[in-house]
Amino acid sequence: MTDRLYYENSYLTEFDAVVLEMKEENGGNFIRLDKSAFYPTSGGQPFDLGMLNDANILDVFVDKEGEVWHKTDKKLTAGEKVHGKIDWERRFDHMQQHAGEHMLANAAYRLLGGHTIGLHLGRDFSTIDMDLPGGRTHITLEEIRALEDDVNANIQKNVPIKCYFPDEETLLSLPLRKPPTVTEHVRIVQIGDYEFCACGGTHPQNAGEIGLVKILSAAPSRGKLRLAFVCGMRAYVEMRKRFEEIERAANVLSTSWENLSQQVEALSEKAKNAEYQLKQEKKNAALQKAGELMSAAEEIGGVRIVKHVFSALGMEGLREAGNRIIENGGAVALLADESEKGYMLFFARSENVELNMGRILSESAKKHGGKGGGRSDFAQGSAADTLVLDEAVGLIKAEKAI
Repeated sequence: MTDRLYYENSYLTEFDAVVLEMKEENGGNFIRLDKSAFYPTSGGQPFDLGMLNDANILDVFVDKEGEVWHKTDKKLTAGEKVHGKIDWERRFDHMQQHAGEHMLANAAYRLLGGHTIGLHLGRDFSTIDMDLPGGRTHITLEEIRALEDDVNANIQKNVPIKCYFPDEETLLSLPLRKPPTVTEHVRIVQIGDYEFCACGGTHPQNAGEIGLVKILSAAPSRGKLRLAFVCGMRAYVEMRKRFEEIERAANVLSTSWENLSQQVEALSEKAKNAEYQLKQEKKNAALQKAGELMSAAEEIGGVRIVKHVFSALGMEGLREAGNRIIENGGAVALLADESEKGYMLFFARSENVELNMGRILSESAKKHGGKGGGRSDFAQGSAADTLVLDEAVGLIKAEKAI
């Protein structure tokens, strides 16, 4: 069994070992050592990167028998002595994230009664999923602040972090936050005198090394609450990035960051009003256009056919224009408007016209990469091009036997 050196010393960055086994599978080289400081993917924490001699580590994992395997980009030989070197920046980042997660999960347990059921240390941010009393999947801004205040206050106290394998009697006496998932060789992570949790991950020696914990979001996920967060240098980089963006936005609006939200709200309101006015102007223009189209409409079998393609009118505008065209009877409106994926369609007929617009739209749209349907008096859908309108006219002519 591989001696896992990181259990005793998470700060160990270099070590010497012997290759016990080398195997090739699916084009990869897999190495088993007598001892290793490389952390294998486990418990939501990703594997370490680094070097074995001049071979790059591509993956580290544990098999069903509990053996640690190192996937490398070069072959090594059984019996060969190797020197391992850990990518310390990656390792320490994971130590900060994992210890920060413990403190955040513990704060949620004490303050909200939350039980953590999943952890994922991602490349850019980490997440924990938790059950809250009553099945809650949302928390308030005040509760988020309370969690952050609690965690960061304890970081400032620089409480010690201790990792150890207690004997059975000691283990039973510990106030564990949740039951261990294993029954043998249970490793405990203890933070201060309040966090006790079974964990095989790597952690710093004291909370101060975590630096800072910042919650990025709190949102529902598969019926649970998911907290996304960053710790340590990630938190510093994230806050710096956001600070710079806020300053840039404030400069663009010639205001201070304190007044930025107020300025943005004012601009948003102006934009909504301008958008509404533009929409109303387009509708009025379309309704006026509808009257002009009626006077120039083609007559088929005693029915005036209005065929037209509008621009940026939207479905609501198409309906209003269509209703204006058919309101005086004896008319059919075949209207289209540009959309992101082609054209949206609205077909309608007057009450005294015997045509099934749902069928006509469905059949004509299908021939032009679209779809849609509706009732006999009106229908809506989409198509790839405006030739669908000519197709609809052809169907009407055929039905009117013209």
